[in-house]
Amino acid sequence: MQLTEKELVNVLRLLNIPHIGDRTAKKLLAHCGSSTAIFEDKVQHLLKIDGIGSWVLRHLHDIKYLKAAEAEYRFIEKNNVNYSYFMDNDYPSYLKHCTDGPVLLFKKGNMQLEGRKLISIVGTRNITSYGKSFCESLIEDLAPLNPIIVSGFAYGVDICAQRAALKHGLQTIGCLAHGLNQIYPKAHSKYSASIEENGGFYTEFWSTSQPEREHFLKRNRIIAGLSEATIVIESAEKGGSLVTANLAHGYHRDVFAVPGRAGDKQSIGCNNLIKQQKAHLLNSAADLIYMLGWDIAEKELKPVQKELFVTLNTTEKTIYNYLEQKGKQLLDHIALECNLPIFKTSSTLLNLEMKGVVRPLPGKLFETI
Repeated sequence: MQLTEKELVNVLRLLNIPHIGDRTAKKLLAHCGSSTAIFEDKVQHLLKIDGIGSWVLRHLHDIKYLKAAEAEYRFIEKNNVNYSYFMDNDYPSYLKHCTDGPVLLFKKGNMQLEGRKLISIVGTRNITSYGKSFCESLIEDLAPLNPIIVSGFAYGVDICAQRAALKHGLQTIGCLAHGLNQIYPKAHSKYSASIEENGGFYTEFWSTSQPEREHFLKRNRIIAGLSEATIVIESAEKGGSLVTANLAHGYHRDVFAVPGRAGDKQSIGCNNLIKQQKAHLLNSAADLIYMLGWDIAEKELKPVQKELFVTLNTTEKTIYNYLEQKGKQLLDHIALECNLPIFKTSSTLLNLEMKGVVRPLPGKLFETI
């Protein structure tokens, strides 16, 4: 359903007013029933809405925000820009559940989201050869499930994931930090036509918006909100991909992180996510499929073999042998039966996960692979 011209202009006007973000806009829209009704209502009536104060509404009737909205509407009409309103059926279903999801989402391309598996893949712009290899292999192994790969179209992990998706004929969606009238970084313009043909782009930003730092941070919630799971492949101690991971965690979505050696700069962020129990450890596509409960016939997935001749220390052997014999076990039971303190059991299980011989299950259960 497309909004009428008047409604769309007033939605744009509302979103352009300082101190009115997506949450506040949705609250006003729910109370008044439409964007036009908000501007026709008396301010004293709007002030009675819970959480709406005079500071929020002080610019509500400033004419310059109406003029800007009308100018953006003319751009939308002239360029046949498509959009999804947050109450429309074609608005991405996962994003609908995010209270801070964009009221208006501009889009271009050929996206078919209904009934599809969506996963977001993010990470450092300074991707290593290991990260690139892991990313490409992961998407190759997931290809039989035909998921949609979501990312930020940035350097490094983002474009690696989106190129790999295209290579295997998967839809991929780039979430932009600027308007649809440009591409950033310009070096990635060569991929835009292929992505539009098999996927597309989303943005909440107007044609007047430039790729500024705060816009990248803001668009990260769209990357996190679009998908049922977010994967961080490599990340330094700080970075935008960790913001995305934390947003996904806050949305109660599954987060996965690829572990790395303790001294590797580009693995610090991933290792910290795992240590803080904000992310599942990800060694292979099989881990992702198992944890998300995707129903798939064994023949559909490329088999993932255990590394041969894995070296285990005495404690690791004790826990591994116990799990081999007993099957799925709780962390507390493992510690008790193996006569080990909890902290030692927990750290050893993490080492076994990183060696690819044990995996965690929901509810603090563990089993051998």
